[in-house]
Amino acid sequence: MKDQEGKQHAFFKKNQTMKAAEATLKGYTRGPKKLLPFLGPAFIAAVAYIDPGNFATNIASGSQYGYLLLWVILVSNLMAVLIQSMSAKLGIATGKNLPEVAQENFSKPVSIGLWIQAELVVMATDLAEFIGAALGLYLLFDIPLLLAAFIAAAASFAILEFQRRGFRPLEIVITGMVLIVVISFTIQLFYAKPEVSSLLKGLFVPNFRGVDSVLLAAGILGATVMPHAIYLHSALTQHRIIGKTEKERSKIFKYEFIDIIIAMAIAGVINASMLIVAAALFYKNGLNVKDLDVAFNEFGNLIGPSSAILFGIALLASGLSSSSVGTMSGDIIMQGFIKRRIPLYLRRAITMLPPLSIIALGVNPTLALVMSQVILSFGIAFALIPLIIFTSNRSIMGSLVNSRSTTFVAWSVATLIVGLNLFLLYQTFFG
Repeated sequence: MKDQEGKQHAFFKKNQTMKAAEATLKGYTRGPKKLLPFLGPAFIAAVAYIDPGNFATNIASGSQYGYLLLWVILVSNLMAVLIQSMSAKLGIATGKNLPEVAQENFSKPVSIGLWIQAELVVMATDLAEFIGAALGLYLLFDIPLLLAAFIAAAASFAILEFQRRGFRPLEIVITGMVLIVVISFTIQLFYAKPEVSSLLKGLFVPNFRGVDSVLLAAGILGATVMPHAIYLHSALTQHRIIGKTEKERSKIFKYEFIDIIIAMAIAGVINASMLIVAAALFYKNGLNVKDLDVAFNEFGNLIGPSSAILFGIALLASGLSSSSVGTMSGDIIMQGFIKRRIPLYLRRAITMLPPLSIIALGVNPTLALVMSQVILSFGIAFALIPLIIFTSNRSIMGSLVNSRSTTFVAWSVATLIVGLNLFLLYQTFFG
């Protein structure tokens, strides 16, 4: 059993990349190459920011409101940089992940409560990712959705196998899939020919248009700032490169922050591209597209079959890559909060049951995706508030403790998210 666990979590352990990083810290590597050992963790975490839930909320927003909510993506992405940097910093400073630190500092009932809600968040995440991958196969190959779901299940198991080989192979596979999404939407932007003046106004002038636009903005936020990515990033940095002194840990974080900036910038551009393409094509033509299968067909009608195929490939790559990240996050959450583990393949099989059931029952896949993102927005605070508490504590963080300005901004972000969630709750039951 110990052997199996060691293989499952090999990407968290020391290897040649860590040795290269230690050499970097000693000054043996010069120039851009010194960054290479540090690149990777943020790219895995960033996959959570471009999962199929983003496709659903961004395309719905763009087709219904044009460029109006583009600023929400920008603000969400800036929040993501702050949040992921704090998570990465916690792992570097303590050598522990967020659930482990929470388990040590909170009472047992609180830890169990946080674990339960985190598992529910992972289930909602997995729902979006798995349905997205199945929908991508269904649209590309015109096979029954349930059969597509089983094929997606087999593919997600194959991706998990890379985890057993160490974190570098997994990072390469996931980065490759992110690149597929980038290429797909870059070409889509070229086809769409967006209006630059309207685009810039939507990006830099905050605005809403009724309650429904606020609800969609909450969906964008829930799809962009992902709770499970907050837990995951601290685990990806906790053992990857170990700083023996405060100075070394500060230098490690400096390089990891560059990794975060690059990865979050790519994720932000992808999310913005989704909304821009929907605004330039669907909103411009008076099409209110709420379903991804309708979007696929309209891409074919408005541009051509190649555009529809690119969209389907991007959706498939997004779903498969993000599903493995969700499984990894669930494993970290259980191990950290309650010090228990189950085999990754068993966890993957269990988390497949809800989306398979939804597909078998004939529930609208896009509706399930959008609702999952609203659920995720409620889970952000339960990950973010403990993260702020711990990273603002000098006895835990040492020299990597948050500055006062960082703490102020972080609490402002948390307050905004909680307030938006309360508004969503009120609108859902009383609006």
